[in-house]
Amino acid sequence: MGKENIFVFTVWVILGKFFATFSSDPEGATSVFVNTTVTAPPLPTTAEWITDYTDIVSKFSLRTADIPDDDMCYIVPGRPETIKECDFNSETQSFIVIHGWTVTGMFESWVPKLVSALYEREPSANVIVVDWLTRANQHYPTSAAYTKLVGRDVAKFVVWIQKELQLPWDRIHLLGYSLGAHVAGIAGDLTDHKISRITGLDPAGPTFEHADDQSTLSRDDAQFVDVLHTNTRGSPDRSIGIQRPVGHIDIYPNGGTFQPGCDIQNTLLGIALEGIKGLQNMDQLVKCSHERSIHLFIDSLLNIQQQSLAYRCNSKDAFNKGLCLSCRKNRCNKLGYNINKVRTSRSAKMYLKTREMMPYKVFHYQVKLHFFSKDQLSFTEQPMKISLYGTHAEKEDISFVLPVLNSNTTLSFLITTDADVGDLMIVKLRWEKDTILSWSNWWGSSQFHIRKMHIKSGETQSKVIFSAKEGEFAYLVRGGEDAIFVKSKEASVSRKRRLNHKLNMEGSLFGQNDA
Repeated sequence: MGKENIFVFTVWVILGKFFATFSSDPEGATSVFVNTTVTAPPLPTTAEWITDYTDIVSKFSLRTADIPDDDMCYIVPGRPETIKECDFNSETQSFIVIHGWTVTGMFESWVPKLVSALYEREPSANVIVVDWLTRANQHYPTSAAYTKLVGRDVAKFVVWIQKELQLPWDRIHLLGYSLGAHVAGIAGDLTDHKISRITGLDPAGPTFEHADDQSTLSRDDAQFVDVLHTNTRGSPDRSIGIQRPVGHIDIYPNGGTFQPGCDIQNTLLGIALEGIKGLQNMDQLVKCSHERSIHLFIDSLLNIQQQSLAYRCNSKDAFNKGLCLSCRKNRCNKLGYNINKVRTSRSAKMYLKTREMMPYKVFHYQVKLHFFSKDQLSFTEQPMKISLYGTHAEKEDISFVLPVLNSNTTLSFLITTDADVGDLMIVKLRWEKDTILSWSNWWGSSQFHIRKMHIKSGETQSKVIFSAKEGEFAYLVRGGEDAIFVKSKEASVSRKRRLNHKLNMEGSLFGQNDA
């Protein structure tokens, strides 16, 4: 057996073990993706339970910026001296990081990365990592049920240290990943005062999709709850991440189902490049999109000048048509740490596109145009390329597909680019051949003409009209030359509104985070 075959065989052996752990229990009982009910011992009804620290199993480590990957000092509820021993700073922000289900029984590689990023952004902060590995390293339904007990541990810890030091509640921020997001929600629900903020990083879906608010992360668990959904592929309660909105603001990057760069080929290549160490990370095939929620949040901490914007929209399909790039009345917001804490009567679902690597930010444009033709033409799934030329840069040959292309219709679609081109000046549109030999080229016309192109920028909120460079129309021919458009005039967005938008996005008041 060659080296390549040995590697592939090893890959599937490890994957088989991972999926076996993930999908069936040792007794041959319930699948992780069966709609089971989260169960745990009933919570005490008396108020004294929250000051009984004898049954706490979870550990609380105050990690440092110098050694973010190891637990050097534990703060123990009921023992005030440990607060001083660990050099807890009572005058600043406190982050409590809660991990999720684990196959290995060890902390995952993202934990020190998030710890470091939090300290990079808030050097004087306290970053506490909750260790519930002994309960998280069980068969999934068992670990899922344990979230109620771990939530009680975290609630006891938060209430104890807050009272011990008289910490302002608005300086306590819980960040939970996967099952840890539900732990954070349960803890927030049990505290005798609402903590300031909970960030849910792709909260776990199985057994939680249809559970009640007391068993899951919900908008009532903190003064502000923001959620990133990055792996919601599959039917409800069978996707790794929860599908329904559970916060004040729920953001679905790239539609929330699957993240760029997380396909099997890219993941296997990355694993192969790491050799033996890579084999230990085979679960990334499953977790890549799930864990992207963490790295998007890390990105928001580190790349302050390249923060991603999300847009409120009723559906993923409407967003992909470019119909939701408005920032009026809080319809857009920053993703991650600097999110504007907008609380509405209903959960706000927001969408955005990202790159496959950090920094993840892209620029969103709605392109709207009307197709004329002398013949009645109708096409589906047509490959196109668009090139943008602006005052700062240019981005050529951005590929996209028009699902439908008919005569005398107006189409709207979304394009994105990772380059900041500045103010758009010239746009080129090209219609690619969808096959090497298309019979319609022989039997009929494949030409449209376009008078104007309307482009709206999500990031700047500018609306610009482009006209054909030469003559009244630009001609779009399948397999032909570029149709060229030049900026004609700016439409209805007032200068005052654009300045207000820029102040909101870049001004000092918006950039500060008080949670």
